[in-house]
Amino acid sequence: MLLPTNLLSVARRGVRTVIDPTRPMLAQLVVIRRCNLSCGYCNEYDDFSPPVPLETLKARIDHLASLGTLILTLTGGEPLMHPQLDEVVAHAVSRGMVCTSITNGYPVTRKWIQRLNDAGLTLVQISIDNLEPNEVSQKSLSKIGHKLALLKEHAKFGVNVNAVMGSCSPDDTRKLVAEVEKLGFYMTVGIMHDEHGQLDPGLAGDELASLYEEMRGRSKKSIFHRAGEGWEEQMIREGQAPWKCRAGARYLYIDEYGKVSYCSQRRDDPSFELLSYGKAELRAGFETRKGCEDRCTIACVRRASAFDEWRGQPLSEPPAVARAAS
Repeated sequence: MLLPTNLLSVARRGVRTVIDPTRPMLAQLVVIRRCNLSCGYCNEYDDFSPPVPLETLKARIDHLASLGTLILTLTGGEPLMHPQLDEVVAHAVSRGMVCTSITNGYPVTRKWIQRLNDAGLTLVQISIDNLEPNEVSQKSLSKIGHKLALLKEHAKFGVNVNAVMGSCSPDDTRKLVAEVEKLGFYMTVGIMHDEHGQLDPGLAGDELASLYEEMRGRSKKSIFHRAGEGWEEQMIREGQAPWKCRAGARYLYIDEYGKVSYCSQRRDDPSFELLSYGKAELRAGFETRKGCEDRCTIACVRRASAFDEWRGQPLSEPPAVARAAS
């Protein structure tokens, strides 16, 4: 079982978070928008933005901790392009949160691994979409296989490899998953989405349903990836999978400017200032239907919302107090 370094603090925080719907389960914090790659299906990067200053990130982390956030994921862009990423991780851990990160793997070095070990990182997720780069994705096994070997030998934190169905042919997907299995890492499979967060079969085409079922059966999931499963098959089969989205409460997306949005595909909506974000805004996010739920394929938001499906969601638009905060 994968455990954070600050286990007791996280356990106490976790119990409070499950009970109180105004505590975020997961926050994704952009530490840099710039990325070293330019994958065809991604709209979450640019090639010029500077790193968010360390002290600015610390202030945002402090506020997220005060809201009771359980898990903080550092994202981008490419987070390892932030030269002080380990200091960001260490600060989040010191505030009692589980800290994870996402990377395309290209910048991984033995020195970076040691810095993240020392900082207390719990998990890193690497997307590997194909065997060789194509027009859909440059996140390829041929380019980072040696980086995975470094992680296997030196990382004290968990490593989850995520393969996106549709970013290469079905046969190449099978070969990719077989290679990841040999490494023994945690492994998940996801379905590709378009710029609206909706299903895109990509290169899997009509084989997506059978391919997803086959690859999901071979997945090896960490404790952080076990919540909120089961919607993917219905989405592939019917084009929709209804649920109650708790973005703005259980899940927060904070961009490089410190604005809270519902998710990476609805940036600037509702666009609250994080440092002014409080219980009223969290409650509004929890209780408000977003209008795009049924066709949404943003797995991290579904995962963070999974514990509250039994609770009501009475609002079709946020209340006046929340609108005024924007």
